[in-house]
Formats: sequence, C-alpha cells, structure tokens
Amino acid sequence: MESSKNWVVFIQPSTLKLAPFIETLLEPVICKETAKRIELGLHEALVNAVVHGNLSNPKKNIRVRRILTPNWFVWQIQDEGIGIVEKKRISSLPLEIDANSGRGIYLIHKCFDDVRWSRKGNRLQLSLRK
Repeated sequence: MESSKNWVVFIQPSTLKLAPFIETLLEPVICKETAKRIELGLHEALVNAVVHGNLSNPKKNIRVRRILTPNWFVWQIQDEGIGIVEKKRISSLPLEIDANSGRGIYLIHKCFDDVRWSRKGNRLQLSLRK
C-alpha cells in the first residue's frame, strides 16, 4: 500500500481470493448497508479485472486507488489487460437468462452512483455519494 496525496494505492495479485482485499478496501465505510452494496460492486469489478483483464494470470496485478472526499467514496480499479471495448461497457442484463456472463457490469452500475472507464478500458472508476 502506498499513499499519494489523498489517494491510497493497493496492489493485489491477480487472484480470485478477494474477500480479505475487499475488506481492506472497505475499511473507511462505516454504514453496514452501504458497505454491503459497495462490496458487491467491488467484487464484480475485481473479478472482471482478474478474469477478463488479466486473463487469470497470477503473475499480473490488480491496482486499486481509493480516495475519500467529503461527499464521495471513490475507487479506481486497473488491470494489466488490453481493456474492454466501448460497446461492451453497457449496463444491461444479458438477453439469455442462463448466460454464463454479462451480469457484472450491470451490477456494478447498480451498486455505484457514477461509473467511468478509462479510454483504453482497463481502468474503472467507481464512485458512491456519501
């Protein structure tokens, strides 16, 4: 963990053992109901970064930056992948009810007030109003 200005930076190996990492990312969130909502969204974003971004390569890392402002909780999640194309960043459920994927981005948008992608598509900024 390193700190730069008001951002705190966390580096996590690309693994799906995410519970302790998410717990660390949630430390400043006091309200249990809000924490559960954020936990779901962060979990979906981190799984996408590991599986789709880093292709489950344990030699790659996930970088998370967290900042707390008077009005917002903000997390930036970045993987080492090539990024997701813009047309796949859509916040909708898959048409097929038994689809193997496609719910994560929808859930992320439901858990946060503001979701933004980097131009390349390998960094996701998630914000929730306090």
